[in-house]
Amino acid sequence: MERVRWGILGTGRIAADFATGLQALPDAELAAVGSRSAESAAAFADRFGAARRHPSYAALAEDPEVDIVYVATPHPLHHENARTCLEAGKAVLCEKPFTLNAVEARDLVRLAHERGLFLMEAMWTRFLPAVVEVRRLLAGGAIGEARFLIADFGFRKEFDPRHRLFDPALGGGALLDVGVYLASLASMVFGPPAEIRSLSQLGSTGVDERAALLFGYGGGRFAQLTAAIATGTPQEATVVGDGGWIRLHPLWWKTTSFTLAAAGREPETVVAPYEGNGYTHEAAEAVRCLRAGLPESPGMPLAETVAVVEALDQVRAEWGLRYPGE
Repeated sequence: MERVRWGILGTGRIAADFATGLQALPDAELAAVGSRSAESAAAFADRFGAARRHPSYAALAEDPEVDIVYVATPHPLHHENARTCLEAGKAVLCEKPFTLNAVEARDLVRLAHERGLFLMEAMWTRFLPAVVEVRRLLAGGAIGEARFLIADFGFRKEFDPRHRLFDPALGGGALLDVGVYLASLASMVFGPPAEIRSLSQLGSTGVDERAALLFGYGGGRFAQLTAAIATGTPQEATVVGDGGWIRLHPLWWKTTSFTLAAAGREPETVVAPYEGNGYTHEAAEAVRCLRAGLPESPGMPLAETVAVVEALDQVRAEWGLRYPGE
């Protein structure tokens, strides 16, 4: 591949963010876009310079001029749309949350393995330079053994039952929108939880507007996570170890810096800016994996993605929250 040819499935805000990030990647190009309407596909393609535009998702999946598809549709469509692309022989980068539930997640992973196709969750935060460096420091024991993760991700959206955040038919609620970032960060630090406890406030439409999660990993290791779509929070994340701590600066999920406080040393601020708008790095990882012939990314393994979805399923089961169609 001289240049990896991308297709974007969907034309909403997140699709535009990804297309913007892709422009900063010299060995990739936006070759095509697919939408449910010809007008939307054409407008998006004109805006971002894609030569090919398709009036259906299936047509994009079948485009022979596309190497990999970024799935950017609403949560409940991820499974169906990613499956359509995999069945057409396309590599897939699927926006978070990977799927609504673990049954869907395992199905996509099985299909990708059967077809020998690359598949990755688009957890863009995982590939930001600051987060990559934090992961390296943790692995190297810079703060000793990690004991606590204390992290939040909350914002205030005015209530609107028609908005996707409050609509259960669109997988609304804090857990799948921002809680998945927290669960993925906890997974990066500790792996899958052995114990899960949680509390939530379910709003009038039935989705979680505020939630608190406590994950246990044995050996006195815990993650304390809070998520909200109806309350603004500082959006900080701190990993506390036996020999110090690391704090990702707000807004931690798109941070360009962090503070390292190792035992016996003055706290140090580390600056690690990202390229483009930040989405460039997850696209670069997908391109790297495609060139290397890897079926998945070692930085965001499929087994870890499935384990995170399984944890979110368990949380929702505690609340009695099911989405239409499940």
